[in-house]
Amino acid sequence: MSKLKTSYFCQSCGYQSPKWLGKCPSCNEWNTFVEEIIEKVNTSVPTWKPSTTSTSTQRAQKPQELGEIAYSERQRIVTSDGELNRVLGGGVVPGSLVLIGGEPGIGKSTLMLQLALHLKNMKVLYVSGEESDQQIKMRAERMVPPSPSSGKGCYILTETSTQNIFKQIELLEPGIVVIDSIQTLHSSHIESTPGSVSQVRECTAELLRFAKETATPVFLIGHITKDGMIAGPKILEHMVDTVLQFEGDRHYSYRILRAIKNRFGSASELGIYEMRGNGLREVANPSEILLSQRDEPLGGIAISATIEGARPMLIETQALVSHSTYGTPQRSATGFDVRRMNMLLAVLEKRCGFKLGMKDVFLNITGGIRIEDPAIDLGLVASIISSHEDMPISFKTCFAAEVGLSGEIRAVNRIEQRIMEAEKLGFEQIFISKYNKKGLDLKKYAIEVKTVGKIEEVFNLLFG
Repeated sequence: MSKLKTSYFCQSCGYQSPKWLGKCPSCNEWNTFVEEIIEKVNTSVPTWKPSTTSTSTQRAQKPQELGEIAYSERQRIVTSDGELNRVLGGGVVPGSLVLIGGEPGIGKSTLMLQLALHLKNMKVLYVSGEESDQQIKMRAERMVPPSPSSGKGCYILTETSTQNIFKQIELLEPGIVVIDSIQTLHSSHIESTPGSVSQVRECTAELLRFAKETATPVFLIGHITKDGMIAGPKILEHMVDTVLQFEGDRHYSYRILRAIKNRFGSASELGIYEMRGNGLREVANPSEILLSQRDEPLGGIAISATIEGARPMLIETQALVSHSTYGTPQRSATGFDVRRMNMLLAVLEKRCGFKLGMKDVFLNITGGIRIEDPAIDLGLVASIISSHEDMPISFKTCFAAEVGLSGEIRAVNRIEQRIMEAEKLGFEQIFISKYNKKGLDLKKYAIEVKTVGKIEEVFNLLFG
């Protein structure tokens, strides 16, 4: 019989200690240590072993020179979900381990079930530790109408033991494995309960070995804590190849899939979906949800050109400036950094003479998304001035520039993509920094490009 030992783990970062500590020396969090019973690995307990018929190659046991390593580029698995392909960097990489986190009810399971149902000519094993097979069947019939060909190649397994899961994987030999969720799995090597730090770490390590040895992509669905972090040890995010965050507001029908870490592509890509009764719909043109349809210009609204990853988007920035009723002015921003908003307000007061010190200022980025691109600074400033002066901006005008502390309009990168996106959507003029003119041929654009160097120039051109 294996010897048992007790250890203490930090629930925040996974730090292990032989005794209880009030403060974690790794992440400096208080009261996060929990006691867990650890069992030493018993060789009689089966773990993942590649079958003799597997086409996987064992790793070399001796060091090799870089030039001697044989390398054959594996073709990515291109799914029917264009947004997921974009966020992953062009498709699913064979042997990759992808972790998807998000709030409860946001649509993580729906996204993965859609992937399993629409992937053609490949077996997909969907392992669920949270729902029964009848519940998954009910949800699948909402997405794909029942027919003789619906669900072909999609296999459902309701199991939480990793040893039993690997037995079924050896029999089925799927092309993709989906785990829903990693916090429900448990390994017989560890005595602690499912969802604990040691169980999550051990189960992920077993799935990682399986993915790398068989070149089978594995998707892990993960819960998040109340702080928005993925539940479990922080080492979980270091072990996987890609970390995706599925986010959105429950009061909006739109969802955003964002790459936080990606070893096989850009970590700044963005995928946008619309949640419907029959599943998630891809939003190919994000500007359709970020720009409101209005017939006449309204005060306090400006359009900014931003870029997320390789995708240019036009977003609507709204501002409301009013007299402070309670004596202490309020500053609130939705979808934008409040500290940067305070900086822009200080620039307007110091450099441009707008008395905003005793005014309430509220900012909102429409569509329920969060933008960190400094290129929307000029659009935000324009919307604040428009609301303060109660003078509307033409809805055929957009902005793409950063605002400096001295009130100058600074250049931003990839300005050509921003101009072309505004032109494609029918805008008549765009304000950019005069320092972006270098190497830019303005004659090839049908849209009028206005170059400015100071905020005062923008105010004069907009409002005379």
